[in-house]
Amino acid sequence: MSALRDLRSLLEAFCTDSGLARDACLRTNVVLEELFTNCIRHGHGGENDQPVWIGLSCDETGIAITFEDNARPFNPFNHAPVGIDHTVRTRPIGGLGVLLAQKLVRSRDYAYVFGRNYSRLRLGRS
Repeated sequence: MSALRDLRSLLEAFCTDSGLARDACLRTNVVLEELFTNCIRHGHGGENDQPVWIGLSCDETGIAITFEDNARPFNPFNHAPVGIDHTVRTRPIGGLGVLLAQKLVRSRDYAYVFGRNYSRLRLGRS
């Protein structure tokens, strides 16, 4: 989790260099933080020094993210959040970050290839 600051700096530089609106940067940040924190907390079971690989690109059609890690196989977008139909007081903790990330992306693909989780996502530019 200590590398989260570096991730934010990487994203900030990418947004500036790409001329992205603040709105698009904030959405991208939510998605990346969700992937990253889930990888650390659930994929690796806590703090570790395992690498993650992040690719960012942008064109007129939107923002592309690739996210790779070597945690245990897990497709975060293939699982519906538990208890989404409950009230705040009665629903179990967890799962809302994935739901939010699902709603923010236009498309998503996942594969587990050669010992790595590989996610490819697209977000709108505006």
